[in-house]
Amino acid sequence: MKISFKTISQLTAAAAIAAVMVSCGNKEQAKSGAPAAASTSGSASSEQKIVFVNSDSLVANYDYFKDIRNKLEVKSKKAQQDLTSKGNAFQREVSEYQQKAKDMSADERASTEQRLARKQQELAAFNQNASSALANESASENEKLYDKVAEYLKTYAKDKGYKMVLTYSKSNPSLLFADESLDVTKDVLKGLNEAYGKEKK
Repeated sequence: MKISFKTISQLTAAAAIAAVMVSCGNKEQAKSGAPAAASTSGSASSEQKIVFVNSDSLVANYDYFKDIRNKLEVKSKKAQQDLTSKGNAFQREVSEYQQKAKDMSADERASTEQRLARKQQELAAFNQNASSALANESASENEKLYDKVAEYLKTYAKDKGYKMVLTYSKSNPSLLFADESLDVTKDVLKGLNEAYGKEKK
């Protein structure tokens, strides 16, 4: 048995950030998109009402995301170690029973097999509970990530005079082209990391 858990993946986080970008804009439709290889010039003029952020770069370089990813990886590794330890102990009990079974009475064999069956169920439940707990925490952290980026972008867009902030992700390229001057990834990332650095102090 193995915990089938992945920490917040860049794909999931990028999707969350993509949702933020769309929600931060108004209802007007934009025909511009993002280049296949996004620039990080962050040089968009305030006259340009629509800009975009490369969510792949944002996720890879946002310190808050790095911290929660590392935290969840540590918890995942600890849960896996606990499961492995319990699993190894169970296997030892099974092996010991198999060696002694021939010398046991029918009642002893039945009692031992019932006890081992219960332990196997407990081990499966432990695996399921650990996986669920980590998945729930991952979802919660994704929500916090969304909220942080959304809150920052609303203020950022208002200060810069932007009407819409779009997103580009290589894994989900819904936007196919935009002038590189519209890429504000570097500027947004700098602001997010500065804000998070102040929170940590």
